[in-house]
This record gives sequence, structure tokens and C-alpha cells, in this order.
Amino acid sequence: MEVVVTIARMSGPSPPCWGSPHAVRVVCAAVILHRFGPHGQDLLMTRMSLLHAVPAGDDTSLRELGDAPVLAVYRQLRSSPKGLTESEAAERLHRHGDNRVGAETGLSVPERVWDAVRSPFVALLTGLGVVFAVAGDLRGAITVGVMIVLSVGLRWWQHTRSDRAVRALRAQVSTTVTVRRRADSGFAGLEREVPTADLVPGDVVLLRRGDVVPADVRVVTATDLVVDQSALSGEALPVPKRVPATRQRRHRAPVDIVDVPALCFAGTSVIGGTATAVVLATGTATYVGSLATQTATPRGESTFDAGVRRVGWTLIRFMVVMVPIVLVVNGTVTGNWAQAGMFAAAVAVGLTPEMLPVIVTTNLVRGAVRLSRQRVIVKRLNAIQDLAAMDVLCVDKTGTLTEDRVAYAHSIDLDGRPDSEAAEYAYLAVHFQADRHDRVDEAIVAQLAEADQDLVTDALFTKVDELGFDHDRRRATVVVRRAGQDIVITKGDPDEILPRCTHARRRGEIVALTDATRFDVEDLVRAHADHGMRILAVAARQTAPRFGGYDEGDEADMVLVGLVGFVDPVREGAAEAVKTVAEQGIAVKILTGDNRHVAARVAAEVGVPVGEVVLGHEIDTADDADLRVLAERTTVFAKLTPARKARIVAALRANGHAVGFVGDGVNDVTALRTADVGIAPDTATDVAKDAADLVLLERDLGVLNRGVVEGRRTLGNTLKYVNITASSNFGNVLTVLVAGAFLPFAPMLPIQLMVANLLYDVAQTALAWDRVDADYLRKPRRWDAHGLTRFMLVFGPVSSLFDLSTFAVLWQVFGAGADPLLLQTGWFVESLLSQLLVVLILRSRAAPTRRNRPSRPVLLAAAVAGLTGLLLPLSPLAGPLQMHPLPGSYLLWLALLLLGYGLTAQLAKRLDRRTWW
Repeated sequence: MEVVVTIARMSGPSPPCWGSPHAVRVVCAAVILHRFGPHGQDLLMTRMSLLHAVPAGDDTSLRELGDAPVLAVYRQLRSSPKGLTESEAAERLHRHGDNRVGAETGLSVPERVWDAVRSPFVALLTGLGVVFAVAGDLRGAITVGVMIVLSVGLRWWQHTRSDRAVRALRAQVSTTVTVRRRADSGFAGLEREVPTADLVPGDVVLLRRGDVVPADVRVVTATDLVVDQSALSGEALPVPKRVPATRQRRHRAPVDIVDVPALCFAGTSVIGGTATAVVLATGTATYVGSLATQTATPRGESTFDAGVRRVGWTLIRFMVVMVPIVLVVNGTVTGNWAQAGMFAAAVAVGLTPEMLPVIVTTNLVRGAVRLSRQRVIVKRLNAIQDLAAMDVLCVDKTGTLTEDRVAYAHSIDLDGRPDSEAAEYAYLAVHFQADRHDRVDEAIVAQLAEADQDLVTDALFTKVDELGFDHDRRRATVVVRRAGQDIVITKGDPDEILPRCTHARRRGEIVALTDATRFDVEDLVRAHADHGMRILAVAARQTAPRFGGYDEGDEADMVLVGLVGFVDPVREGAAEAVKTVAEQGIAVKILTGDNRHVAARVAAEVGVPVGEVVLGHEIDTADDADLRVLAERTTVFAKLTPARKARIVAALRANGHAVGFVGDGVNDVTALRTADVGIAPDTATDVAKDAADLVLLERDLGVLNRGVVEGRRTLGNTLKYVNITASSNFGNVLTVLVAGAFLPFAPMLPIQLMVANLLYDVAQTALAWDRVDADYLRKPRRWDAHGLTRFMLVFGPVSSLFDLSTFAVLWQVFGAGADPLLLQTGWFVESLLSQLLVVLILRSRAAPTRRNRPSRPVLLAAAVAGLTGLLLPLSPLAGPLQMHPLPGSYLLWLALLLLGYGLTAQLAKRLDRRTWW
């Protein structure tokens, strides 16, 4: 009768009138049901779905389909219990596309080029190149252009390399799924295997233990179906799925979409049972696909991006102030405004670390190569320096801190004392049960089965009967026979087992189970749950052998044998890794979809201070200001949805933190994209790896610790160049300003200034291979514009002081007033050598001793650049560069000058440590 009513609703919106087509359909429905019996329902639904179906659209939510009657679901999807026809499936495949999510990894070639180009320093150099081109200085424009191409090329190469590595992690296995489909001219639905990619909405699929759910599906029939959806919800234990009872549909309390009992989602796996389901959505239209689309959206500004932007604007502000002054002073003194303009442009280039994009990229690529040796794939180069700045690490518990499995913990009696008897009975039941082996059963077998255990058990016991597990009973019973006695063993939820027990085993004796004892056992179960453990109760009783079968009535008057506890074990080394992270100045926060008790237990075991555990619903009720306070003081968050995780990460970033997030599931995608640096293990879902910036080839936070150190080393070597070069260049500009007021000619020609900067900058590419102070690696580091300003204002004038001393020596001792080329060449050599020298001194907080000496590549590069600068005035290039050979005695003066400069720089470094990079 229910089917007839449903058909009536499907046939039209208004009540039937006798003689109308609508009424005829209803009467025919009743006749067909009477004539064909159960098969009549399939016949009716097939015909009616084809006549009156409407396509599923965005207006119909998954939640509504999860609660709708089965027949209404078929109608909405224009399908039937017999499945689609082959032509219908082909047409829908053409319309909806392949059932793939994130089939392609990485960016296209133009997107990778654009990602490499968009840098504030590249934009700054491009502007300077345009200035050179407009001013007619082709050599300057070409030089700047080469620097840009080098930077962009290096970044493009590394991005391509990383994308290739991530693609190699994807499993190259073609999977299939069992569907029920009909021939175009046939009526009966036939089961066959089709590639998962060919699945379409409306397909009827058959799910069995071990299957991966291929799409978002609605369960229409199920037998003990249990699904592992930890990749979506973060909950370690599997959950039951079933067709909702009609009486529960209207009054059920709202739950998260992943907890709707009739919905299974793409990417989850079937742990036990079987089911028939109809496909609701495929590909990017699935729940997983909707999260995957976030990987294609532009990510927000990271800590690195913000730091580079501030540093870039600091350099631009210095340039905007100094360049016009140089132009006016030089033009007024020389009277040659065209030459003054060219010199001002050269000063602009000199003030800017023009090789900065190349140096930064070289350091990042070098860091990415070193990280690859540490088993870390870098997908986004800038993430290395975001890793260096990270001061908060948010970790998804399941699979990251824990092993994402159920493991046997212990077996206890009703008083909580260790007692192996409950576990032995549980193993006996698992050994003989036939219909279901879930994670708990597997954990029992893994812990208790010995090499000859199965043979001994089979020799001593004979299976008599079995009452299977289902999620309404929440228990399973196995009956075995030994020595003429039947033993009924029941295991399951303590709430189901305790009411069926009248006695209990205590210290080898059977005692009555009084009300007080029941309360004690319930408190024991609750205490274990509070510590994040799952408890299995085991009961048994002996009875005389019988020839008939057993039923639920025999699950009574039982003896409580004891309790068996299970946990999701913490990963080996997780506690040590968390301790190391904390020692590196990084606060660890746990963000999980699991319950509060499990989250608190894991946090305590790995050494994360627990304090107040904040639940997901508290996040929903907090506004942004309250959430910022809550996120700052809380270390453990539980029962979180993807949106809640992302809100917490965003709140921490709003508080000024550089936030890293480690996650492996689909439910972590939003947070991975929101964080400054998203991190995923190689066992993560493809969607999570696509969203991440770093992929860990070992599922161990120890690998991440090494990555943090490498990120700080990379940033340290980058900032050496930025700070030291910017301060030296600023000193050169100050020198030009002072000298311009007294010299009747330019202190250095634009081409000479460009060559000096080029030699110096090429030598500084070796900084990527330099050592970094151990103290520098002990806390988070980030790009600091204020530190750059202080560094320039301290060491720039020191550099300028010795430049002016060089002018004085050349003018007074060597008569450079009558020979401008001598002064210009002398300053060229002194400027280059002093810059190379000061890098060796300022590269470390400590004095340049044997223990803290520069690396060999840095020393070699500085020596080659310095020797080249000394030889240029004597080479054939002296003419084009307008250089004059230097007197030998000047070189002696220069050596003394450089010694004084080095000692002064070391003294200034010791006196003002605030300026340190």
C-alpha cells in the first residue's frame, strides 16, 4: 500500500479523479503489485522513473536525499532498483564527465610561469629595466632582464620538479566497481564491473567489505554495513550506515552531513557488511570534490608574502628618498643633467639588491633539494620560508599523532584489575564467528593469536551456532561446544551486555551482580571512555547441549567475564617529535573531528598541555573576536568540521601567528589552504596532497622538525644577503651624496657601479650553501622590515665612512683630483672588496673563527669575485669600463683600510645585536 501511495504522489501533484490518467496509473499500480508481488515494485519504479523523473540538481541537498524514502530517491535520480540502461549511463557520463577528483596534479605551464613571475622584487626589477630602456642604457636593461629570467627560470624548474614528484606518489591502479545495469532492450538488471571513472548519478552500486566507496551514494539496502570515514570526519572508529527508519526521519536531531546514516561518501571504505546504494553525485560534484575545488582557488597572503612585501616597500621608500637627492646633487655639481640622470638610475639599481629574486630563489631551490633528502617534497617554494616563520603548528590527530587503527590495550575484570580471561573469551568468539570481522575483532586476533592457537582452538572447541552482530543489537554471540557442554559467548557494547548479566566473575569465583556492582562497572566503563578508550564487554554462560538453534532469548542470565579495552595507539616517536617542536619555539595545537575524550588522551600522551577541550559547537557560537581569544588559549579542539578547523587557523593568523597545519584527510583541505603552510603525509588523500604546500614522505613529525630547521637555515642565508647588501648599497648612496658635494665629477661611472654590483651579487649566490648559527635555528624567523631598516641605518654609515676615507687617500696621497679615472677605479675596487669582506664578518652573530668560519663555497666565491675586481683595471676590459691601473702602493693602503673596516664592523655587530638578522 505504501508503494501505491508513493506512485500516486509521483504521478501528479493533485488528488486523482476517476477516469483521469493519474487515477488509471494508481489503479494499474495496485493491479501490478497484486499480480507480480515483490517484483512488481521494481517494475513500477522502473517505468514510473522513466516517465516522471527529474534530474538531480544543486537545489537538492545530500541531507534531504539521505532522509528521503527510497522510492523518492530513485525518482529524483531518474533511476530504478534495476539500475540504468547502458544508453542512459553513456548519456549521463557525457553530461557529468568522468568520476574523477583531482585527476591532474599541479599547475599548467602558463600557471607555473605566472606563479614564478609574481614577486614584488621581480616587479621592482622590471620597473628598473623599463627605466634603463627608456633612458637608452641597453646594457643596463639587458643585465636586469637576465636577472629576472634567471629568477623566474629557477622557480619554474623547481615547481615542475615538485609537481612531478607529487604525481609519482599517486597510485597508478585502475579500480572498478560493481554496478547493476540493464541492456537498452532488456528489463532485468545485471551485475557487472565497470571502471570507477565511468560511474554516473543514478547508477546502482553494490558495496562489500574492503570496497572503497566510489562516489557519494545513498544506501537503499544494507546488512551490517560499517564504513571507515576517518578521512572525512577525523573519527578513528568506523561508523554504521543503514536505511533510516521512517519514524525517525522527521524528528531526528540535526547531525553533520557525514554522520547522516544513509549517506556514504567518495573515498571512504567499507569495513564490514554489504549494501546496495544509488549514486547521488560523482567527480567534482561529490562532497570530496567540493572540498577539492578549494585547491584551485588563490590562497591568501602568507607570512612570507607579507614579509617580502614589507621589505620591498622599505627598499622602495629608501629609493624614493635617496634617488632624487642624488640626481639633484650630482646634476648641480657636474652641470651634466643627462649624466646625472643616468647615475641616479644606476644608484636606484645599486640601492636595490637587484639579484634578490635570483638569490632568494637559489636559496629556496637549495632548501628544497636539501628537504627532498629529508623526505619532504616542496610543492610551493615560498613555503620553505613560511616553515621558518611558523610559531603555531595545528595537527589533525588521526593518522598524524596516532596510527589510525584500533589496537588491543588490556583485559580487566569487573573491579578493574588486569585479567586475561575476558580477552581469551573474546578471541574464542572472534575465531568462530563467520559473518563479520571489524577493526576490534582484528585487534583481538592480532594481539592474542599465536602460531598454533588456531589449531588448539579447533581441536578443543566446536562451533554450534552464531547470532550475528548488527547495530541495533550492538552485540554478537557465538555458541561453542566443549566436553559435552555448550558455551554461549556474547561480546559487545557494555550497555547491551550488562542488562543481560545476573552474575560476574571475580577473582576466579562467580558472584551475584548486584545493583551496586553494576554501578561500579558502569563507572569503570565511563572512566575508560573519558580516557579515550573503547570498551568491549564479554559475557558467557554454560548450558546443556541442544539440537535446536539458539536465539536472542539465550542471551540472558549470563556471567560478566570482564572488559576489553582498545585504543588508537599514538605513533612511535610522536611524543619526542612534539617535544622537539616545542623546543623550536612552536606551540602545538590539536584540531580533530574525534570526540573530546580521545583528543584529550592523545594530547596527554604526546605531551601537549590539555587544559580546556573546546568542542565544535562552541566554535559555531563564537564570533571572530571571541574565537581569536579562544584559539589563543586553547590547545585541544574536538568534534570539528572542515569549516571549523579553517576558522581556528584563520583566527590564529589574525592574532599575528605564522600557522602550519598538518592533515591527511578530505576534511583537512580547507585548513590546509588557510594556513601559512599546509603539510600532508604521502599517505594522505589525493585532495589533501593537492591542497598542501609540503608532502612528507614519512608519516612522522620528526621529518617535519627537520624541515623546520631547514626552512630557518634557508631564510637565514637569504636574509644575510638582503640585510648586508641593502646596508652596503645604502652606504654607497650616502657616499655619493657626500662626495657629490665636493667632487667635480661622479665618484663612479654608472657602468662601473653596475659591474661592481654584478660581481658582488654573483658571489652571493654561494650563500645558499653557507652555515647558519645554531642559536638562529632555535626559534621561528620571518622577514622583518623593521630589522632591515635598523641594519641599513647602522652598517650603511659605517660603510660610507670608509668609502670617504678611500676618497681622501686617493685625493690627498695619489692625486686623484687630476685623474678622475683613478679615483673612480680606486673606489670601484675598494667598494667591491669591502662589500665582499663585510659579508664574511656579518654573516654570523659570532666572530668569524675556525669553529664558525664561512663555508667553502662562500669563501671561494668571494675570492673569485675579489680577484676579478682587482684584475679588471689591468685587463682588456679596462678601456670599455673606463678604468685606470692602480698603483701598487694604493693596494697596501687598501689592505689597511679593509682591516680597519672589518674590525669596525665586528665592533658595531657586538655593540648593537638588535640589528641582527
